Amino acid sequence: MEIPKELIQQLRQETSCGVMDCRKALIESKGDFKKAKEVLIKRGLEIAAKKADRVANQGRIESYVHLGNKIGVLLEVNCETDFVARNEDFCRFAKDVAMQIAAAEPKYLKKEDVSKDDLKEVKDKEGFYKQNCLLDQVFIKDSNLTIKDYLASLVAKIGENIVIRRFARYKLGE
Repeated sequence: MEIPKELIQQLRQETSCGVMDCRKALIESKGDFKKAKEVLIKRGLEIAAKKADRVANQGRIESYVHLGNKIGVLLEVNCETDFVARNEDFCRFAKDVAMQIAAAEPKYLKKEDVSKDDLKEVKDKEGFYKQNCLLDQVFIKDSNLTIKDYLASLVAKIGENIVIRRFARYKLGE
C-alpha cells in the first residue's frame, strides 16, 4: 500500500514520532489517520512500560507562573541522562505539564496516590481520577491525549525512562 507523504508528515507533526514509525503505523492501519495515531500511542505505552524500571535521577525543575502572577507551579520531571534533560522535546514537555497543572488543578500525580478516605464519598471513581490525577487528565493542548499518553509518546521518541516525580501548585490567597 502506498501512503502519501503528506499524510506521513501530518502524523509526524501531530505525534513527534519518526518518519518510519509513522509510515508503518499508517500501513498497519490501512491509511486510516486516526487508527495510525492510536497505534503509535499504544506502541509508546508499551515502550514506556519496558523502560519504567530504569533509574531516572537526572532531569529538571520547571516553573510556570500564569498571567497575572496569581497562579504558580513547580514541577520535577526526571530522566536518565543530563543530555535528555536539555533536549528541546523534554523541556517542552515539562513546560506543557506545568501549564496543565496551572490550568486543570490536579490534586494527585496518579491514582495510587489517592487515599481511601478521599474516595469514600465518591460515586464515580473514574471521573474523580480523570479530574484530580494529573496522569489521567486530558491534555489541555490535545483533547485526544491524556498526560500519560503524552508522557508515553515522549518516552518512545527519546528512548529513555521519563518520570513526573512531583509538583506543587500555588494560588494567591490559598
